Amino acid sequence: MEEDEQLASLMRGLRGQNLTDVQFADESIRLRLVEVPDVTSGEALPLVYDPDIISSYWGKRPRAVATRIVQLLSVAGGFLSHIASDLINKKIKENEVARAIELREIVTSLGPAYIKLGQALSIRPDILSPAAMIELQKLCDKVPSFPDDAAMALIEEELGQPWYNMYSELTSSPIAAASLGQVYKGRLKETGDLVAVKVQRPFVLETVTIDLFIIRKLGLFLRRFPQVSLDVVGLVDEWAARFFEELDYVNEGENGTRFAELMREDLPQVVIPNTFHKYTSRRVLTTQWIEGEKLSQSTESDVGELVNVGVICYLKQLLDTGFFHADPHPGNMIRTPDGKLAILDFGLVTRLTDDQKYGIIEAIAHLIHRDYDEIVKDFVKLDFIPEGVNLDPILPVLSKVFDQALGGGGAKNINFQELASDLAQITFDYPFRIPPYFALIIRAIGVLEGIALVGNPEFAIVDEAYPYLAQRLLTDDSPRLKAALRYMVYGKHGVFDAERFIDVMQAFENFITAAKSGGGENLNGNMAGLGSLQSQSGFLVPIFPTAVPQPAQPVKTRAALIFLLSDKGNFFREFILDEVVKAIDALSREQLVQLAATLGIGNSAFPVFSMVARRPIALLPTVTEEDRAILNNVEKVGKFLTSGTSRTNQGFDIFYIRELLPLLPSISANILPEVLNRLTSRVLARLIRETFL
Repeated sequence: MEEDEQLASLMRGLRGQNLTDVQFADESIRLRLVEVPDVTSGEALPLVYDPDIISSYWGKRPRAVATRIVQLLSVAGGFLSHIASDLINKKIKENEVARAIELREIVTSLGPAYIKLGQALSIRPDILSPAAMIELQKLCDKVPSFPDDAAMALIEEELGQPWYNMYSELTSSPIAAASLGQVYKGRLKETGDLVAVKVQRPFVLETVTIDLFIIRKLGLFLRRFPQVSLDVVGLVDEWAARFFEELDYVNEGENGTRFAELMREDLPQVVIPNTFHKYTSRRVLTTQWIEGEKLSQSTESDVGELVNVGVICYLKQLLDTGFFHADPHPGNMIRTPDGKLAILDFGLVTRLTDDQKYGIIEAIAHLIHRDYDEIVKDFVKLDFIPEGVNLDPILPVLSKVFDQALGGGGAKNINFQELASDLAQITFDYPFRIPPYFALIIRAIGVLEGIALVGNPEFAIVDEAYPYLAQRLLTDDSPRLKAALRYMVYGKHGVFDAERFIDVMQAFENFITAAKSGGGENLNGNMAGLGSLQSQSGFLVPIFPTAVPQPAQPVKTRAALIFLLSDKGNFFREFILDEVVKAIDALSREQLVQLAATLGIGNSAFPVFSMVARRPIALLPTVTEEDRAILNNVEKVGKFLTSGTSRTNQGFDIFYIRELLPLLPSISANILPEVLNRLTSRVLARLIRETFL
């Protein structure tokens, strides 16, 4: 039972169920900053993380360092004594929750470095216990605001003129305050635009760097003790480099601009605040004011659709752009009055490598085919399992976990959160960890799923994600993704699977249906006007003619065929062409054998038939069970492509002929010559093999 509760706690932590999105701090919080003006001529703290410069700077200010250490010990001394007492009395587990709460309260008061470090550690089950993760996720980044006159003075210092020269109006007090800065609502004089003006808190850089200096010194000291396995210095350096990016508001503005560009063409339903770069500096950020309500608090009927948009948005970041919003938080997702999804706060982003993006897709393909030997190797590449670890003990455990996740179905039967929970369980017993970037993925999905489940208890994240994954596989030219697509359809044994082919195509058509809605207002319905597909930024999107042809055709017929006949469909078309050629060959052989038997050609005494009589297998080998399986596969795919899932098995009637007429030029130009060439080559190869070998 205790282990079950520990696992449940861990998953609540990973999914971000304890995140807070309040706008202001508890009145009892007192923030302790280091107010050390720079009095040393020619020397300044770095604006990009550099531990050597930081060490040199604070090494010349021992009094300030000593003051900060005393400050830290006065706040944390009681906590450390409690930990020591628990160790002596062997009550670590018994008092774990109480100590975690105490730690959170201490961290909150110590300032931005500790708050941000605590939040970063709150998704690291390889470092912290589940109880500590839960409490650190409750860390309130909202702290008491600093004086408004200091904020106005900083605006003037950073932008070179008084605030009233740039803003026609500005709220007299902040509308939100956080550890790094506070936000005012205003209006630009130049354009009249409503804006959000974020002003950085004074002495943040000094406080952050002195804390990093002290923690790093402690880490260097701990390296003298081999029994301490945690590399504090490495952990701090990895985190601090990214944290310094968050201190630079110019960088945050550029992140938002880039994110908007990456989403604009393919996801018009996603809104990113514009950055006014003219009124932005390292410590002042001016962005478009977004009206709306938090998605997590909205009661509008389209919340479910916006959650779906959010899922696609995060999948695009994860599997396409690699530019990942690293603060998935309920307070950062807004429903706008016109029913769009606004995403805020780009101070912290994570960049995924191509190896990570492709590795995730490859792992999904291996998972669908239950190829667990390959999945374990994928997990090494994805940093779940350290290099050099013996994989033999882990393989049976992962196999069991994945068998349970897949159940009796395929990809769409996977329960993502249960799978993540089972993977988290493994971290307790094996050298298996959930890497930080994947923990952020789990959190993003957890936040979106939590919002969706309020209105739809049947919501399944995989159902929403699979169409995007199919689109990515079908339209990306990467050799690794092409190999993953082939594996998805053929599996580890190299046998064409019609059900998987259809599954991928149906998911792709669902993506196209969603694309039709443009603004996201209708994620279902017909695509009667679908005339052709064109590529935009690696996506296929429909081009609609001005006149809608009649009668309307279902998306599941037209989109699949159009894609397969398009240039983008060349690679996937190869799969079905191979099977079609095999099917025609098998069908023609069967019909010719029946004809020969009817005419008695095999027993003929005429010399002209003697060669065929002696070696009938050369041209007319017996149709095998494998051939019949191929025929069955082609029949399934043919019915799907011509009738979709909504048609009955009526064969090729006049309706289908009429439906296929617009596609005949493409079929005659692209398909028939290739089929004939392959069929001829296949028959000739068999004739030569049977005659001369």
